[in-house]
Amino acid sequence: MKKTLLFLLIGIWAHAQQTTNYNANTVFEQMGTSLPTPNTYRTASGAPGKEYWQQKADYDIKVELDDDNQKITASEKITYYNASPDALTYLWLQLDQNNFNEKSDARTTRQTSISHERGSSGAALRSLSDKTDKEYGYLIQKVTDKLGNKLKYTINGTMMRVDLPTPLLKGQNFVFNVDWSFNIVDANAQRARSGYEYFEKDGNYLYEMAQWFPRMCVYDDVTGWQNKQFLGQGEFALVFGDYKVAITVPNDMVVGATGELQNQKEVLTATQISRLAQAENASTPVLIVNQSEAEVAEKNKPTGKKTWVYAAKNVRDFAFAASRKFIWDAMKVDVEGKKVWAMSLYPIEGNPLWGQYSTRLVAHTLTQYSKRTIPYPYPVAYSVHGPVGGMEYPMMSFNGARPQADGTYSEDTKNFLILVIIHEVGHNFFPMIVNSDERQWSWMDEGLNSFLEGIVCREWDRDFPADGIEPQHIVPYMKLDGSKQNSIMSSSDNILPGTFGPNAYSKPATGLNILRETVMGRELFDYAFKEYARRWAFKHPTPADFFRTMEDASAVDLDWFWKGWFYSVDALDQGIAEVEWLQVDTQNPEETKALAKQTAEAKKKTLSNMRNEKDIPQSVVEADPSMKDFYNNYDPLKVTESDKAKYQKYLESLSPEERKWIEDKKQFYVLKIKNKGGLVMPLIVQAQYEDGTTEDFRFPAEIWRLNNKEIKKTITTNKKVAKFKLDPYFELPDIDSSDNVYPKEPEKPTKFQLMKQQSQRSMPNPMQEARQNEAGAVGGSGRN
Repeated sequence: MKKTLLFLLIGIWAHAQQTTNYNANTVFEQMGTSLPTPNTYRTASGAPGKEYWQQKADYDIKVELDDDNQKITASEKITYYNASPDALTYLWLQLDQNNFNEKSDARTTRQTSISHERGSSGAALRSLSDKTDKEYGYLIQKVTDKLGNKLKYTINGTMMRVDLPTPLLKGQNFVFNVDWSFNIVDANAQRARSGYEYFEKDGNYLYEMAQWFPRMCVYDDVTGWQNKQFLGQGEFALVFGDYKVAITVPNDMVVGATGELQNQKEVLTATQISRLAQAENASTPVLIVNQSEAEVAEKNKPTGKKTWVYAAKNVRDFAFAASRKFIWDAMKVDVEGKKVWAMSLYPIEGNPLWGQYSTRLVAHTLTQYSKRTIPYPYPVAYSVHGPVGGMEYPMMSFNGARPQADGTYSEDTKNFLILVIIHEVGHNFFPMIVNSDERQWSWMDEGLNSFLEGIVCREWDRDFPADGIEPQHIVPYMKLDGSKQNSIMSSSDNILPGTFGPNAYSKPATGLNILRETVMGRELFDYAFKEYARRWAFKHPTPADFFRTMEDASAVDLDWFWKGWFYSVDALDQGIAEVEWLQVDTQNPEETKALAKQTAEAKKKTLSNMRNEKDIPQSVVEADPSMKDFYNNYDPLKVTESDKAKYQKYLESLSPEERKWIEDKKQFYVLKIKNKGGLVMPLIVQAQYEDGTTEDFRFPAEIWRLNNKEIKKTITTNKKVAKFKLDPYFELPDIDSSDNVYPKEPEKPTKFQLMKQQSQRSMPNPMQEARQNEAGAVGGSGRN
């Protein structure tokens, strides 16, 4: 009898092992030589090596903003420090404004088309042209050494090489000067990261200035000079340094910038200085320049100029904003025991949204990001509202989201404001502090930042629709044919049109969320992620440094994840192909004979028998009892004492564990799971029992290590399962969930409407509609 039990269990095991080997070890093999070889600059653990080095560049800049002609005129003194082991014979600088020149590579390589079927407007045709309304780009007036001697320089597109009179050796620095000017672009018309916005109703301009000065390129141990041309999509690789910037503007303008204001008494009124002092200890934002004061400034004309002087230490870039339209509010927030300014600058057109939310969102972002990375090290963080929808710089972000002219706004507008401010202020950490190369690896700042943004948005409002990091959100993108996707590891400028958002933002952010919630767990992930930020704060990490640190600090092998999620365009498609239900034969006569009796009784309920009940009133045996013998009264399914004795002897032959299986009435379910998409992920199975309860079974991704196409897994339960379901909590981006339930559920009908489609006229937002209803109610009561 024992043999029967053992054969049954061996059969289950053998059945579960009958899979074809697809050489899936390649999926789970270590990345090895796919990653750069560790060295004394960057270690195998993902940390900076003992000989890690990086360059530094300090800037002393004087700039004047011409508000009449929308023009910048400036000069800078750059002190460049060579910490590399190499002797440098030239230096490379970035000339990003040249991107707007009509002969730039960005414009001449842009693909455009015109639809002859639908026609095209004049504005659309102008946008397709490479021609510009002005001459844009840098006019370099001179480049000299610290003694005023001319230096030879060569401009190649968005890059400028400055030839050195003698090689710059390790430990030395070189001081040189650049004078330049350029016409500022209309940020809306050019869809630019910086520029001006013109407000026709009051005749004023708002300036958000970035990529406005010749900036040093990065020279490092990975690529040498990072002087890849700026084509508009891949952003920036930059050097840390100290800045002193004097910004001359019309004397009625308010200026905010990277760093701390050095000359408050020269540029602020006594009232503004007093309000700043009040804001030092305020728990809510204090208006430094209020709306009525901004409205007065809009109408007045400047009578002279002011120079605002800002200084910043250990930053990778510098941006500023200027306008007479600015409302300015501020408060200080405690960040890990240090008081930091949270400030906002916005025109009247931004209210009431901006006054209510912006600075509070800045404060929230600084505290929450600091918990997950490093304490925010800078003295201030700005949020500025203008023409740029969302862009980031050290201590300063440019953000969109504007209410309607009547002050109302849709919920989408409000939610975008919350999301964009958290996202752009969050960029202070990635890449402004953890200083990755955006020109090459957009995901290293956009993806990591989008991941934290999703968490921090929900901490602002539990019900906030921060769906960008949820696996279901990325499914439509991952459903695309592989030819219409790029791997995350693609260079920023080579990502296919229309897919930059999911490729650089959503997919890496979703991947990190899957690591945190499903693969690693929050505790291991959060520690490793924080360690990465700590190791690489104010340094230049690469993808390998991130990958290696995440594994080094968690003891979780993630090479399979990096290969599948970051290096490939494979999709995830798990499905339950079949389920086999097995149960230990208990040999208990009470159960087996009772079941046999039920089966026998059921078999009697045939159509013929049911009709015979009526058509045969009395059989011969029923009419004549003498026709009965032993077998008419014999019940082969009755439990006898002999049956009980045999059963007891059988139980005694089993081990305690085997008897426990029988007592608990264990159920064995062999699930055949297929992986049709190519991407491996953990397997999450939910058993839904007949009594309505559920139980979850979790298996790490390594369950696929011997066969990444098909596996069989035996699940043991104490109760009968009515249904199995994969990924019950939507943790994974399965592109086809129709086979995630077994037995398969019936498909829901597609619904259709009988009513005619409504016209596409513009509908009021809910806030406008509520106001209209209130006005109608008041008007109606007045007429009665």
